[in-house]
Amino acid sequence: MLSSVVRKESRSWATRTLRSRSWHQPAWRALSTASSDQPSTTSPGPSSVPWFIDPSEPESSTPSPYSRRVSVPQAPALPLPPLPSALPQNHPIVRLHEELKSSPHLEPGTLLVREPIPTAVGPPLPEAMPRGRRKRGRTNLGEGVSDDVGGIWDWLVIAQVKEGTENRGAIESVIRIVRKALLTGNPPLPLPPNNKRRVNGAWAMIDAGDFAVHILSKEAREKYFPDQRDW
Repeated sequence: MLSSVVRKESRSWATRTLRSRSWHQPAWRALSTASSDQPSTTSPGPSSVPWFIDPSEPESSTPSPYSRRVSVPQAPALPLPPLPSALPQNHPIVRLHEELKSSPHLEPGTLLVREPIPTAVGPPLPEAMPRGRRKRGRTNLGEGVSDDVGGIWDWLVIAQVKEGTENRGAIESVIRIVRKALLTGNPPLPLPPNNKRRVNGAWAMIDAGDFAVHILSKEAREKYFPDQRDW
């Protein structure tokens, strides 16, 4: 008796389940068919307009200062003066010039190689008979006086560092470049020992025998090495 009751209850539960499935299935199919018939609306891709800009507003004709970086106008670099035609091709200055023109510490277009500006000869010293010790400013008779009244060096190399860097190690750096170029040449030039205190008043000099190298600031060049002398 109990088994028959359980059997009837299980049949009735199966019947109700089938009826509920048959009722939900057409609705689900209808929804899927309707969604497939509608045109697919995909979300738009990322816009190139930032989120804080309203695309409906008209664009202003005045360019924004933040739209592009304004470059600061630079002064045109001066052309590098050529080497003198009288300078031999195998002279140590030629190799030194190649090393210095690529230095970032020098002012562009200011590297110059020239002959010393001749200085007018002053009045001759008065002659006097030899009387014991010779006094200053006099020439004793009979002593030979050389007629060569030229300068000490045949050539001058003038290297001007960038303005404002003369007290920040630029002159010392150029000195190292000059010494390395002259000491490693073929043949190497005998240079005096490197003196750490040779920079004096934003001006340093290296005596290389028949030529001298002057590393100096802009003010020192305008004061001591003008293009032409008035005296």
